[in-house]
Amino acid sequence: MAGENDVIKYDLTWEDHGFDVEKCRISAESGYALAQDMMGNCYKWGVYAPKDFTTAVAWFEKSAAQGNAAAQRSLGYCYDEGQGVEQNWEKAVYWYIKGAEGGDADAQQNLAICYEHGKGVPIDTAEAVKWYEAAARQGHECAQYCLGQCYANGVGVERDYGKAIEWYERSAAQGDEDALCALGGCYYNGQGVTQDYHRAVKYFEEAAEKNSPYAISNLGTCYYYGNGVEQDYAIAVELYKESAEMCNRGAMYHMGYCYSHGTGVEQDYKKSFEWYEKAALLGDLDAQYSLGMIYKDGQGVKQDYAKALQWFEKAAGQGDADALLALSDLYDKGEGVARDSVQSARLCEKAALEGLAVAQYNMGVNCEQGTGVEQDYGKAAQWYALAAEQGDAKAQYNLSVLYDQGNGVELDEEKAALWCEKAAEQGYAPAQHNLGYYYENGSGVEEDEEKAARWYALAAEQGHALAQFALAVCYEHGQGVEQDDAQVVQWYGKAAQQGHAGAQFGLGYCYDKGKGVKQDLAEAVRWYTEAALQGDVDAQFILAECYYSGRGVEEDDTEAVRWYTEAAKQGDASAQYCLGVCYRNGIGVEADDAQGVKWYRKAAKQGNVNAQFSLGYCLEKGEGVEQDEEKAVTWYKKAAAQGHTDAQFNLGVCYKNGRGVEMNYKQAVKWYGKAAAQGNSSAQYMMGVMYLKGLGVSQDVPEAVEWFTKAAEQGNEKAQDVLQRLGY
Repeated sequence: MAGENDVIKYDLTWEDHGFDVEKCRISAESGYALAQDMMGNCYKWGVYAPKDFTTAVAWFEKSAAQGNAAAQRSLGYCYDEGQGVEQNWEKAVYWYIKGAEGGDADAQQNLAICYEHGKGVPIDTAEAVKWYEAAARQGHECAQYCLGQCYANGVGVERDYGKAIEWYERSAAQGDEDALCALGGCYYNGQGVTQDYHRAVKYFEEAAEKNSPYAISNLGTCYYYGNGVEQDYAIAVELYKESAEMCNRGAMYHMGYCYSHGTGVEQDYKKSFEWYEKAALLGDLDAQYSLGMIYKDGQGVKQDYAKALQWFEKAAGQGDADALLALSDLYDKGEGVARDSVQSARLCEKAALEGLAVAQYNMGVNCEQGTGVEQDYGKAAQWYALAAEQGDAKAQYNLSVLYDQGNGVELDEEKAALWCEKAAEQGYAPAQHNLGYYYENGSGVEEDEEKAARWYALAAEQGHALAQFALAVCYEHGQGVEQDDAQVVQWYGKAAQQGHAGAQFGLGYCYDKGKGVKQDLAEAVRWYTEAALQGDVDAQFILAECYYSGRGVEEDDTEAVRWYTEAAKQGDASAQYCLGVCYRNGIGVEADDAQGVKWYRKAAKQGNVNAQFSLGYCLEKGEGVEQDEEKAVTWYKKAAAQGHTDAQFNLGVCYKNGRGVEMNYKQAVKWYGKAAAQGNSSAQYMMGVMYLKGLGVSQDVPEAVEWFTKAAEQGNEKAQDVLQRLGY
């Protein structure tokens, strides 16, 4: 046996100038561990020796047996990959542990990977973090990146984006492309840092220069959405393609998506299918799901539910909730499989438990209707609530209906309106219509005709008959919108074609105004009367208008007041306002300012802007009610907020003169300005005054002259006089 003194030391590596493999071999054969490790590497990599994994393993074993940590790590790697030995992850871990405990950073990194993914040992993420950190603190750039990933994803440690960024930055400083890409992702998503698309692009570009396929794909996404760069679909596609050709399955998916939607490239379902298929075969679950949808819909391929089922199952097998839901849909409809509502519900529930909002909504429907499960309104409400909290419009609407009807939950109009509004804001037509109804009738919300009309319009545009009728009424009466005869005809016509009785009544209005048909006032009154006698509040109001103006019947103020009163008693705000006008002016009844104020107040409380202004005026002047300038201001504010120019002007007067509110020139200018912007000449004149005198604004004569000119052009004599005195 060779003794310690017989060992021939040779410390040069193949990277050193003058390295001599034969001298290294002699040293290794003499038992020198470092040379044995180097000979193992020569044979492993085929440098200065033929590539021979078996011989490499033999040398690594000799060196490892002497405690050489690098050789122990290399031997572990050979067992890990099955190079020169039969693959054996347990033995790989054994040697990785030896090397890691010996301080070899690569061994520590590899051991951490084994613990994280359960290769040769049970998964132990905490142990993985321990070894990642050990390697990272030695400057191992890959370990630093992996440790950052653990902190970013909460693997083995509590999620901490700040620490994740710290380790990403250390790794990136050494040029690690994955860390650069990860840093870009943090800035792109605002994770641990303030969102900054431009810095994200910078990091992605640095990583892309190192040929990181993920960074190149991420750059494509930046160009696709115009985040941090000018939006350019064509460049996005170029980058996606470059990344896809580097075998990045995510980029392949994006290519399929771009071809499917014709963004950056001409729409081509065949090419879309090809890219999706490439990505799907590599295991991309988004592509697998998309491929399933392509077969399901027959988009660019022959419709094939069986193949759709196969791809959905592959994606579902990876936990994709969308695929689970798609499978549920196939079972529900019996497409590609025998129809099975119970199995459909089971799959739907799995997707719902994964947090997929639409699946939660579907489970709500299943429970509400008893499809595949026992009917249970309480559970339906629970599922709807989960989906609603995630923003699912249909779930929000259905939850609203449950609260409105008290099914499965305690009846609660406010919650009904709340959830209805959330759905309406997302464009769901039934919810938009219902929300319009809530605002019109003050159900769960304060009455507001303007808001009612706005929501009706949104639903009507989507073909909702009830909303079309309601919108026609709004335009007919100027409720919440400016009266628009053309719109009236349009929306009554659309709803009437769908068989809506109220819209058919609206045809009477069309006869009244000669819209789309030859004008026939007598025919109009006949239809109004028929509807009015049945208690139709809108017909009663219009009929009152006819009697008031003598349209189609002999003018009869008393009869007009009769029908105004009938409609007003049913809560019609416009009728209430008009009845107030009648009492104020002694039209059809003995003049009675108190009654006028009473009806103004009723209409004003429902949001009728004219009534709000008129009530404010009565309170300000003390006509029909005890003078109360503070309350007058309150109503002027409500009307002004709805855009009523006279209210805005009067509110400006109140603020300027300190009537009902503390004197405040800035507020006066604000409200004068709003009214002036709508063309109110008195407000324009007062804007001139404020700028001329520097009240609430910096004195500005040219600005004052501009406002005086606007008012003067509308015939405002005060403005004309001021301009003349100023020499203009």
